[in-house]
Amino acid sequence: MNTTSDTLTTADGTPLKKKLEQSLFKSKLRAFGLVSPLLIFLILLFILPIVLLLIQGFYDSRFTNLMPETTHILKNWDGVSEPTEEMYSALVTDLVQARKNKTIGKVATRVNRELSGTRSLFTSSARKAAKLEAPFKVSLDKLKKKWGNIETWQAMKVSSNVFTIGYIASSLDFKLNADGSLTLKEEDRRIHIKLFLRTLEISLIVTLATLLLGYPIAYLMASLPLRTSNLLLILVLLPFWTSLLVRTTAWIAMLQGQGVMNDLFVVFGFAEEDDRFSLIYNKTGVLIAMTHILLPFMVLPIYSVMKTISPSYVRAAKSLGATNSIAFWRVYMPMTIPGIGAGGLLVFILAIGYYITPALVGGQDGQMISNFIDFHMRKSLNWNLAAAMGLVLLIIILFLFWVYDRIVGIDNMKLG
Repeated sequence: MNTTSDTLTTADGTPLKKKLEQSLFKSKLRAFGLVSPLLIFLILLFILPIVLLLIQGFYDSRFTNLMPETTHILKNWDGVSEPTEEMYSALVTDLVQARKNKTIGKVATRVNRELSGTRSLFTSSARKAAKLEAPFKVSLDKLKKKWGNIETWQAMKVSSNVFTIGYIASSLDFKLNADGSLTLKEEDRRIHIKLFLRTLEISLIVTLATLLLGYPIAYLMASLPLRTSNLLLILVLLPFWTSLLVRTTAWIAMLQGQGVMNDLFVVFGFAEEDDRFSLIYNKTGVLIAMTHILLPFMVLPIYSVMKTISPSYVRAAKSLGATNSIAFWRVYMPMTIPGIGAGGLLVFILAIGYYITPALVGGQDGQMISNFIDFHMRKSLNWNLAAAMGLVLLIIILFLFWVYDRIVGIDNMKLG
């Protein structure tokens, strides 16, 4: 290494600072090269599909692409006045073309999601649209009287918006009107808000139940000798080694009317033989099964924090005159808050997205919003509404992260 009066240089005359920067850049580039295959894999097969699915919650271009003439003329319609002859003419033109391109089913499905009963209206009218003659307003009214209803045209106007909040509004039991305003759905169609509230209620109860059961277990694991502590740890980890379906099926067998739990209640006099408790296919069954399944996710974060707490803190508090309860609540317990927060957040988020256990043991009263997302994804094929529900759940989870960060701090999270 050579030196000058001003800077240090390497043997080839390059400034030492620049050489170090080059070396650091090359090391970072090599590290990125090692990580890049995994990063590309996660982006293409995990992040990108989720983002594309969530976009469908507020993006739908089917009606716009398949009914261009109608979409163009509906942009200038106020959604209140009587439909004009030009609007009917554009509709007939698009119906004929959609019938020719065999896309009328997609159009009908899109409008039917805004106004029930319009699918058959579109499909039947498209079959005869080529034979209609001007004036088309009279011809369509004669063909199907529903074409004269302004609600049908309002549904088409809402469907003609590429970017729409209609699906998100529908997931919250609101209806998007043609003028852009939102109104509550009819009383008998308001189901999603109840499901969201039930999901949050079940998730909160399960989180509190796992905390009440898991905190003493974690405390025992951290306080007992290593051999006994390891035995308890194995019992806690046992659910991880058992299939979720096996655990859920076991609870079905235990909680049913003639199951083990009811037999024990009868033996100990808590229930009558002919009046057993209803513990399955309701909210109670969901709470019991989910508490058992998610208990390890509460125990392990709390246990990992407790293992780092030195017993000298509690001994010091006692030496200063504190009783056992005061030493626990004022010294020990506050130091376990990061573990409680991490476990609570983890259990709550997992509980919000659970659908296998509620589907098997929940019945009608124990269904959660995730079960309806699954229904719209696999059966009704309304991916837009399913994506909107998922987007609402994502917003709830992000809000919880924000609250946790404000109260505890993400940097203090202890997961293991």
